[in-house]
Amino acid sequence: MKEIITQLKNALRCADCILVGAGAGLSAAAGYDYAGARFLKYFSDFHTRFGIEDIYSGGFYPFPSREMFWAWWSRSIWINRYAPMPASDVYPNLLHLVEGRDYFVLTTNVDHAFQRSGVAKERIFYTQGDYGLFQSSRPAGASAGKTYDNKESVRAMLTAQGFTFAEDGTLLLPENGAPAMAIPSDLIPYCPDDGAEMATNLRADASFVEDAGWHAAAARYTDYLTHTEGRRTLLLELGVGMNTPGIIKYPFWRMTAERADVTFATVNLGIGYVPPEIAPRSMIINGDIAKTLRELVS
Repeated sequence: MKEIITQLKNALRCADCILVGAGAGLSAAAGYDYAGARFLKYFSDFHTRFGIEDIYSGGFYPFPSREMFWAWWSRSIWINRYAPMPASDVYPNLLHLVEGRDYFVLTTNVDHAFQRSGVAKERIFYTQGDYGLFQSSRPAGASAGKTYDNKESVRAMLTAQGFTFAEDGTLLLPENGAPAMAIPSDLIPYCPDDGAEMATNLRADASFVEDAGWHAAAARYTDYLTHTEGRRTLLLELGVGMNTPGIIKYPFWRMTAERADVTFATVNLGIGYVPPEIAPRSMIINGDIAKTLRELVS
C-alpha cells in the first residue's frame, strides 16, 4: 500500500492536468451516509411504517399520496444539499491535492459538495443533476430546458412537518412529538411555466432536464478534454462503481487505452479492476478514500 501511495503522489506531482472522476463512494466517504444513524435520525417514521431501509431506496418508494412523497423528498433534499456538510476531511484533502493545479471535476454526485467546498463551478460538470433544483415533471413548451431553485419551497415543506432550523441550516427534529409524515396539499410544488407538478432534477428517465447550466458545464468539460491532449494527464477516479459506468469509468479506461500521455488511478473500496490492456499505466487502490487522501497529503 505504501508503494502505490508513493506512485500516486508522484503521478499527481508530475501531471500537467488532473481530471477527477467522482462517484457515490466519494460522497459516502465524506459522511453522506444514506443508511444507519443518519437515516434513522430523519426517517425513522418512514422506516417504521413502510420498512424503508435507506435514503436511496426510499426515493423510489410508491408512497400513498403526493403529500407524503414530498414530505420524504423535502427531508432528503435538505440534509443532502442544504444542511451543513458532514464533518470530514475528505473534500479539504482532495482540494489540497489539486489546489493551484490545472484540474477539472466530472461527477455523478448530486449533493453539490464540490461547489460547497470551494471548487469554482467552471471546473465542475454535474452530469446527473442537483438536489437543489426542481424541474417540471412534464417538461415541454414553456418549461422545456428549465430548472428552478427549490430551497424556499423545500424549507416550507419541512416547517409544515414541524422541523426547525439551526442558524447554520442544520435540520432540527420537533421538540414535542414526531414530525408529520405529509405536507399540506397547497405546498405541493407546481411548475410556474406549465402548471405540472414539479420533480427533482435528478436523472432517472428521459424527462431529465439538461438546462442551460448543464449544457455550459458539458461544453467546458469537452473543452477541457481537448485542452489535455498532448499533456501528461492523470485521471483520478474516486468512488466510482458500476451503477453508471458509462459516464466516468468506461470513458476514463478508453482515454487511458488511446493516449500514451494518460495515467489512470482508481481509489475504491471493494472495486479493484482495470482492463489488462491499461494495467501498466494504472494504479489501483482498493481501500478507504478518506484514509487514502490523508496519506496522499501527508
